[in-house]
Amino acid sequence: MQHFLKGALAAGVLALSMGAAHADLAALNSDSEPDRMDWSELDAKFGPLAAPPAGTKIGGVSKTLTNEYWRSLGQGYQNVADKLGITLVYQAAANEGDQLGQLSIAEDLINQGFATLLLSPQTDANLIPAVEKAKAAGIPVLNVNDAVIPSAEHYVGNVQKGNGVNVANWFIANRPEGGKVAVIEGQPGVYAAGQRTAGFTETINANGKFEVVASVPANWSREEAFNAATTILQQYPDMIGFYANNDGMALGVVEAVKAAGKQDQVAVFGTDGISDAYAAIKAGDLTGTVDSFPVLTGEIALEVSLRLLAGQKLPRVVATPQALITKDNIDTYATSDMAALRAALLK
Repeated sequence: MQHFLKGALAAGVLALSMGAAHADLAALNSDSEPDRMDWSELDAKFGPLAAPPAGTKIGGVSKTLTNEYWRSLGQGYQNVADKLGITLVYQAAANEGDQLGQLSIAEDLINQGFATLLLSPQTDANLIPAVEKAKAAGIPVLNVNDAVIPSAEHYVGNVQKGNGVNVANWFIANRPEGGKVAVIEGQPGVYAAGQRTAGFTETINANGKFEVVASVPANWSREEAFNAATTILQQYPDMIGFYANNDGMALGVVEAVKAAGKQDQVAVFGTDGISDAYAAIKAGDLTGTVDSFPVLTGEIALEVSLRLLAGQKLPRVVATPQALITKDNIDTYATSDMAALRAALLK
């Protein structure tokens, strides 16, 4: 029954998206949208962020709070809200597969008088009804990482394809002899998962020395990633590396690699830059992660939403930063000081 409901939801919202998007607004591809700017240009191009009106209320809807990445994104929202004295309500679905639950949360917030909404949908389709309802009510919506709502007028997030490209380039530079690698994908139907996988596979295949022997979804689950990696390692004992679409899955892969006794042979990379990934890199278990700096992304997103409320005509996409983190540069980025992090990223 749950699979039927999800299928009906996806079919319905995709049909809605085809008719609801503005005629002059193409379906959003956040990685390649030409109407874009870098986060670092905001102050230079649009001036310092002005204080919002007293009583401003912002609503945020996340994928889940069981994943540290989304908790950190919310912390970024809260940092700016506290600094400016505005009200923030940040809610999320029970888990990363509760598409209907997330839609219900978003629709409930629309009825509560928020000045704007920041939405991080579980899939590209599941929050489209909420977006259209918010538009009808005159409530601006900002799509924030990592699934992409086709009809979204504004998006804040990193270049998802770049995550996979960064990892592939590490293998090309550090394993010049090539070898067998695999991808542990996120949730099917999520823009970020598809782009991260494509960035990795396209880049590493173009080198000609590597073979992607498997690319399988693990639905953002550490347990599913462990099981998938265990099977792949049994099938291909000469594997040299894995790229996982998020850090939770990467840590599941690390467990499988250690269980197989192949820590010295197999490099493992994740995506997101959660604290457990940093700890695993320092311990020598995880080779690296592509950090997309969720706290900073949350700060930037809330700043962008307030600029939009103030009437500034920002580009459709504001791109946020990312960096490949390994034992060689971890000390530069392992900081909770957002001012120091911003400075490091601007060098």
